Amino acid sequence: MPAPPPYYPIAVDRVRYAGEPVAVAIATSRYAAEDAVDAVVVEYEPLPAVASIQAALAPDAPRVHDGLPSNVVLHRTFTYGDLDGAFAGAEVVVEDDYRFPRYASTPIETYGVIAAYDPADGAYTVWCNFHGPFSMHALMARALRVPEHKLRLIIPADIGGSFGIKTMLYPYAVLVAAAARIAGVPVRWIEDRREHLLASSSGADREMHLAAALTRDGRVRGLRIRATDNVGAYIRAPEPGCLFRTHGNTTGPYAIAAVGLDLRAVLTNTAPTGLNRGYGNQQLSFGLERLMDTIAETLGLDPAEVRARNLLPRDAFPYRTPTGGLYDSGDYPRAFRRLLERADYAGLRRAQAEARRGGRLVGIGLAAAVDPSVSNMGYVDLAYPAAERRQRAKSGAAEAATLTVDPTGAVTLLLSTAPEGQGHETVAAQIVADELGVDPGQIRVVARMDTLTHAWTISSGSYSSRFAGAGASAVAQAARRLREKIVRIAAHLLEAGPEDIEVAGGECRVRGAPQRAVSIRRIAGAAHWDARSLPHGTEPGLHVTAFFTLPTVDRVSDADEVNSSGTYGFIAELAVAEVDPETWEVRCSRYVAVHDAGTILNPLLALGQVHGAAVHGLGGALYEHLAYDADGQLLTASFMDYLCPTAAEAPAFDVEHVETPSPLSLLGAKGLGESSAMTAPVLLANAVADALRPLGIPVRELPLTPDRLAAWARRRRAAS
Repeated sequence: MPAPPPYYPIAVDRVRYAGEPVAVAIATSRYAAEDAVDAVVVEYEPLPAVASIQAALAPDAPRVHDGLPSNVVLHRTFTYGDLDGAFAGAEVVVEDDYRFPRYASTPIETYGVIAAYDPADGAYTVWCNFHGPFSMHALMARALRVPEHKLRLIIPADIGGSFGIKTMLYPYAVLVAAAARIAGVPVRWIEDRREHLLASSSGADREMHLAAALTRDGRVRGLRIRATDNVGAYIRAPEPGCLFRTHGNTTGPYAIAAVGLDLRAVLTNTAPTGLNRGYGNQQLSFGLERLMDTIAETLGLDPAEVRARNLLPRDAFPYRTPTGGLYDSGDYPRAFRRLLERADYAGLRRAQAEARRGGRLVGIGLAAAVDPSVSNMGYVDLAYPAAERRQRAKSGAAEAATLTVDPTGAVTLLLSTAPEGQGHETVAAQIVADELGVDPGQIRVVARMDTLTHAWTISSGSYSSRFAGAGASAVAQAARRLREKIVRIAAHLLEAGPEDIEVAGGECRVRGAPQRAVSIRRIAGAAHWDARSLPHGTEPGLHVTAFFTLPTVDRVSDADEVNSSGTYGFIAELAVAEVDPETWEVRCSRYVAVHDAGTILNPLLALGQVHGAAVHGLGGALYEHLAYDADGQLLTASFMDYLCPTAAEAPAFDVEHVETPSPLSLLGAKGLGESSAMTAPVLLANAVADALRPLGIPVRELPLTPDRLAAWARRRRAAS
């Protein structure tokens, strides 16, 4: 940021949000440490608080940080295309205001850190369930005031889920490491659930105003978006990325030629925000897809027809968006038609009409969205005007993989993607097995991450659905390079040309002469034990480290255009919801999804990702809300008050994948780990809005809790 407020891992002089650490107690047991914390007495001088966007923007609002001129820490505007002309020539203009709530990631495991300091070497070793990005490694080292090679991060495999939130572990890693140095012993901190809800992180709540310039048949010619994010008490990395991560796909799956953006980030006395599954896309989709339904209602059109008329045609790909995104592949109309066919949309509308005649509040919701994956690290430079960012420009989304065949022929793969349970090991083993012609069971995949022993980049980590596009490509690239060396050695040993060698069944053989074969184990033995038997100029050993980045993730241009992600999938979804007019409870009875994530690497894992993402989004739509009172006190600091969906609330999911392979990733795959978490909130909102349409109750915010729906109904009755 141009003028960021200072951010420490512990409060200095002033506490700015409920849950900010003010003291650290170190003891030989957790029980003693808890007792010590209870014995700490802090003298507080109460200060006025601002806990909402509107309160922070008030002219006389107290400053969250005295050194700043206001609580607005970022304000940038962008215009692409002939926006004024689009609105001046519009036959219809439709606009509305929307609010998106703050809700959390609630992984099985909360934060965990073990830190040790070696005074002889002046170095820190920190074990933590941090999943990257490893650009934070440099930040942590600077905070600890040591060179970067004096900080070693070790991340175990399968860290109990994250959904983005464990990227925000870094201030606590620094705090516990500092405590270990002060105490002179290793220090462990395991976060409890109250601490997690109070002070870990969450997605940003957003207030937005959207306006569309239309033709009378519902085609969008221009789009204006004004969005304000509440980033909490400190704007800390990767914020204000939530405002910019979606920059390249601002227009979603639609052919919109002109766009205007007015983006702000404001500080409040609430916990700092960060990544939450979908990061920025659930907010964008909520505004854009609610607007599509508003357009349909205004023009008297079917919501499906409005979307179909605006979808990018198949022959538009690869498609450059007005804001700089490069959609690599897709057939959006085909996927959307497939959704309507699979769900029997016409039949559902007939059934809805029958239900309404019986007095039931049944609604059908639709949502379509672009699914960006493999974030371009350069998009954060949009926070700076062009003249200021030229000296610090960055770009890329590189990932690394290391593959080794030891002297016995055993294959080991080191991943740098820090998976937290997504099944990277399974897919990676499949890729290597296919390339090397061996059984997947013979491949050992090391998924834990160690910044001392692994190859990695600043963009390494598990976020932005980047494994399928970047991580798997790095694995494939390493496997292909190692295969080339194996084939070269085999050809030499078999006295054949490399082009005549085929690899399968754990051996290399001469094509057309299967009796002339040599095993991978024998080739490994030669590479390690008999260097003189290798072809001239061939190094001993079988070891490859590959770095892969997508070729289209470039810097932000001087015109503020950026391809903010490497690959772009497509999502089309439908939900049926019914609202009980007595209790105002919402029940989702049908959920149909058609996704295009390029080549599907493992269908079962892909299905699990979609299911998990949909339930995550369902929570944000119907249950989850980090609610603060006017004084900044969190009202939902336990699972007694912060409601999460369980299996009982999850509908049966009907999921289909269509495949338009990406020409950019080595395997044609795109990410889908965030997928329905981006669309489920607005999908349910559209379904509930459709259900409540006979009552004249609009839906402009989430979550759609019974008490909120009942209050809207009371207000509507009073107004009429």
